[in-house]
Amino acid sequence: MKIISTKNAPAAVGPYSQGVVVNGTLYVSGQIPFVPESMTLVGPTIEEQTLQSLTNVLAIVKEAGFELTDIAKCGVFMQDLGMFTAMNKVYEEFFKGHKPARFAVEVRRLPKDVLVEIDAIVAK
Repeated sequence: MKIISTKNAPAAVGPYSQGVVVNGTLYVSGQIPFVPESMTLVGPTIEEQTLQSLTNVLAIVKEAGFELTDIAKCGVFMQDLGMFTAMNKVYEEFFKGHKPARFAVEVRRLPKDVLVEIDAIVAK
């Protein structure tokens, strides 16, 4: 197992890695919408938070030597599925036609009370 760590994504705030590569597959830990340099929330809207979470995921993907189009699956955890349409618009624009498998679920609460957290599985 190879541990992946980058300053271009928020530092892990617990006993986990930003990502790990096992047998050529990258597993990216859930990324909340924190700006890596300041470790603060990017902004209050689901659009801002979705974009930052995806940007953080992509930073880890690139650090591991993969590309956006190598992302095979994402998990989207949201505080309110009523915001799904707004999240989905940002998600679709971010992936520019690439369509990884995905699930989206509503959860009661996320770390730091953010609106969204996104993880990924990546393979070539």
